[in-house]
Amino acid sequence: MMAKKNSNTSAKILYRPVGMVSSIISGVLAGAVFKQVWKRASRSQSKGTPEALKSEFGLGQVLIAAAVQGAIYAGVKALVDRGGARMFQRATGEWPGK
Repeated sequence: MMAKKNSNTSAKILYRPVGMVSSIISGVLAGAVFKQVWKRASRSQSKGTPEALKSEFGLGQVLIAAAVQGAIYAGVKALVDRGGARMFQRATGEWPGK
């Protein structure tokens, strides 16, 4: 039973670089997806997406954009993290999580 715990700890340590790279990839990918979704869904003729410090957008637009962006980021991150974990498991035989 103790060997399994040590093995899992090693897998977590070895997975850290994979996890960092997947976080960067998911952030970039989620940002690109959000921009495309907002461009297609927005009725506004304004360039760009609503941000809290951009005065040309109302509070409602900023809050909706933040909620949509958060949902997209969480979904993309889950997909990329899961894919990275599966690739790590195929390569090492160990699942990097608990």
